[in-house]
Amino acid sequence: MQGIEKITNRIHSDAQVEIDAILAKAKEDADAITAKGDAEARRTYEDLTRKGQAAAQEREEHLASSAQMEARKMTLAAKQEMLDAAFGQALKELRGLDAAANTDLLANLAVRASSTGAEQVILSAKDRDACGAQVVAQANKQLKAAGKPAKLTLSDQAGSFEGGLLLSDGDVEVNCTFETLVRLTRSELAGQVAEVLFA
Repeated sequence: MQGIEKITNRIHSDAQVEIDAILAKAKEDADAITAKGDAEARRTYEDLTRKGQAAAQEREEHLASSAQMEARKMTLAAKQEMLDAAFGQALKELRGLDAAANTDLLANLAVRASSTGAEQVILSAKDRDACGAQVVAQANKQLKAAGKPAKLTLSDQAGSFEGGLLLSDGDVEVNCTFETLVRLTRSELAGQVAEVLFA
């Protein structure tokens, strides 16, 4: 019986060694799989973190760029509004000149705009009644003093504008209304006025 017991113990011992080896191999494989999974999870986490940070940075830059663009648009709109106000004030002051200054200005405009010296001077209804004759007389006097023809005449019709004048010679008309002069001056001087306003 002892022989059978020895054989049984030997089989049992061999089986235990084999079981221990299988368990050790299984633990080793499990540890390798766990380590590989941990490494992959860490790589995935780091990759997602990098992508998230890059997306957040891109979003922040986009928002900052949008905010800067909006600020520039608002600044430009404010500057435009101030330029409008400045040139609007200039037009208001031209329209509000006293009688003598208005007469002098209109006469000087007529002289500067005249090419033949024989044009018709068209004024606003208000200016035509208030100083039309004096404007034409003063302009002709200046033209004559400059050695040019002095045959400007006051038109029977009034212009539909608030200040300044039109010079008409047949089909040719020179527009010297205050609105036109301010608009033309604005296109020429807007940069200089902006420098003064926003320096």
